[in-house]
Amino acid sequence: MASLDIPVEPTPDELLDPVRSTIVQTALTLAERAGSWDAVHVHVVAREAGISLAALRRHFQDKDDIAEGWFDIADAELLSAGTQAGWGELEIRERLYRAIMAWLDALAPHRRLVGGMLRYKLHPEHLHLQARGIKRISRTVQWLRDVALMPSVGWRRELEEATLTTIYLTTFAYWLTDNSPGSQRTRRLLMRLLGSAERRAKWLGLGV
Repeated sequence: MASLDIPVEPTPDELLDPVRSTIVQTALTLAERAGSWDAVHVHVVAREAGISLAALRRHFQDKDDIAEGWFDIADAELLSAGTQAGWGELEIRERLYRAIMAWLDALAPHRRLVGGMLRYKLHPEHLHLQARGIKRISRTVQWLRDVALMPSVGWRRELEEATLTTIYLTTFAYWLTDNSPGSQRTRRLLMRLLGSAERRAKWLGLGV
């Protein structure tokens, strides 16, 4: 029986593959030069990266997949936050704060393009890209839980995931238009959201 050709998600070690990174950075440079993500064309990315379209396709299936590669790089930065000395001694709230901000700080150099990538996904005809976006959110939240060393299981885990997803998306949406130095307003918002969630967890007897 022939095996099914099922796409495999990149592992953490593959998130910063040099060829993938070159393709992503080339696309970002072209988008900045053109003034929008919508103006980027995959064949131009391949040409500027010095590879063939066939070679590019071995790493990315389409333009949105390249955008996903940019978020993969942010995920890698999120994961690296957990290698900081004394990470396990920090409170969960602080671990989550540092991990989420590591993810956002990785995207910050091309913040304006991130908004364009999201708008591209939201085109009415791009339902498949929206489904991919939902999968991305779920995966990043799982990385956040793992790097923050959150131990809950069962219904407690489900409640934590729902709360963390809300915090992550609220912070991300706010960050997209935050022009304060160093995203300070976003940082304050995130600390408030995490603090509120921690207080509710204690009140409900769920621990932190």
